[in-house]
Amino acid sequence: MSSSNSMPHAQPLSDMAQALAATPQPERGLGALAAALSTRIGYRLFTVLILDRQAGLSRRYFSSRPEAYPPGDAKPIRENTEFFSRVVQDGQPRICVDRDACQRAFPDHELIHSLGCESAVNVPVRWNGQTIASLNLLHEAGWYRQDMLPELGWYSSLAIPVIQEIIQTTRQQGGKP
Repeated sequence: MSSSNSMPHAQPLSDMAQALAATPQPERGLGALAAALSTRIGYRLFTVLILDRQAGLSRRYFSSRPEAYPPGDAKPIRENTEFFSRVVQDGQPRICVDRDACQRAFPDHELIHSLGCESAVNVPVRWNGQTIASLNLLHEAGWYRQDMLPELGWYSSLAIPVIQEIIQTTRQQGGKP
């Protein structure tokens, strides 16, 4: 039995590690993260939301479908949401299992549905006790399950240096990515 058969996650993790050591960043790291998540977990839409708690702003920095979901300007962090409570404050992933759950969770649920997405998982990227970003994967109804969360946590942890680079560069550029 080859190691790739006994450890199917090994190649995407190895690719991610190599990308983190390469230049340019954050492009290589985000590309490897998107590829690994596509291979191992699956998505129809993948976005990275950067949270600048100090400034009270969130920004979609990366999108696997920029034509439909472009990276964009900063928006105020909405603290009165389940996303903020669960993902940002508590540092816990959130799964929306179907279209109804997505409709309750996302103001832009009509656009999400138009892309064929009826389930989602939001995975916090945590550093030093704080949520600094979230990895957001969307797919067909029922796609995301609790048993996927440990592996999603690995990728969230591997994303920390990429997210730190984005935050540092954004602050140096006066808040513009």
